[in-house]
Amino acid sequence: MLNNFIQHTGIVAPLNISNIDTDAIIPKQFLHKISRVGFGKNLFHYWRYEDMAGKIPNVDFILNKPEFKFSSILLTCENFGCGSSREHAVWALTDFGFRIIIAPSFADIFYENSFNNQLLPIKVTQKELKEMFDLVNNHFGVMFKIDLNQSKIITENKIYSFKIDNFHRRCIINGTDAIAVTMQHEEFIITHEQNKLDFLN
Repeated sequence: MLNNFIQHTGIVAPLNISNIDTDAIIPKQFLHKISRVGFGKNLFHYWRYEDMAGKIPNVDFILNKPEFKFSSILLTCENFGCGSSREHAVWALTDFGFRIIIAPSFADIFYENSFNNQLLPIKVTQKELKEMFDLVNNHFGVMFKIDLNQSKIITENKIYSFKIDNFHRRCIINGTDAIAVTMQHEEFIITHEQNKLDFLN
């Protein structure tokens, strides 16, 4: 079972950049592993480091600031996760410690990959995004609470609602993915397929 949750409270890191693609999230030269762990150190590599070896931190990058060292919620802009369909992008985010991404929109494949890896992508309006950025930028280290049962984002001064379908909600709450859910119905599927074969014969 993957790491599940019903509620999560965490520090919010603001990354006010649109159209962040998967190569920016995790550059292709770091995709040599098939394990889901170990990618966090190379998350946003080109932005986090001044050198290609990853030894000189860019002190101006948001995740290198002390207030955001333990961030678990990323607040960002539209079309997050665009570009190639590499699942490593999600692995890098979760390995760093992110559990939730808040943005107005996501690339379709990235969106589905997120749920399969217990990373919750939450869509908000542009107006809501601006309010959240204003709050986070004026209070570094502020925390949001996410309530999956209630579909709420709870900040220190406002509560926002978000939409999530029941299937994806169950995946996050139960710590499962689409494959695991399918396997729960394996016996029914086998019986159904056998009945089809019997009918054809």
